[in-house]
Amino acid sequence: MSSDNQNDQDRDAQLAGKIKGSARQIWLAGLGAYTKAEEDAGKFFDRLVHEGEELESKTRGVVERHVRNVEGRVEEVKERATGTWDRLEGLFDERVSGALKRLGIHRREEIEALEARIAALESELSTVRKEQKKARKADNSKQ
Repeated sequence: MSSDNQNDQDRDAQLAGKIKGSARQIWLAGLGAYTKAEEDAGKFFDRLVHEGEELESKTRGVVERHVRNVEGRVEEVKERATGTWDRLEGLFDERVSGALKRLGIHRREEIEALEARIAALESELSTVRKEQKKARKADNSKQ
């Protein structure tokens, strides 16, 4: 039995060695797979970055053209709106002036012009009065 026992122990040792060798090979295969996956992931990431840069450079011009186009349209609409607003303001002023004139209410410019004419007339009247006083004094002193 000792030879059978020895044979069993040898087989067990051989089986343990094979299992240990297989486990080591599985472990090494796993490490290799992990390393390969890590390398591939890095390369994949780098490729994605490169493709993203290419796409960005292609689309940047298109986006910039669209932005300029939209800005131009906004400016055009703004100019039209300003022109329309100016025309509406002018029409409003004309209508209000017409309504005030029909009511007998004069515009500020007309009132200011009348005030200036009154001031000029008062100045002339004052000058005429002074001349009349001088003339009367001269007539009185002759008598």
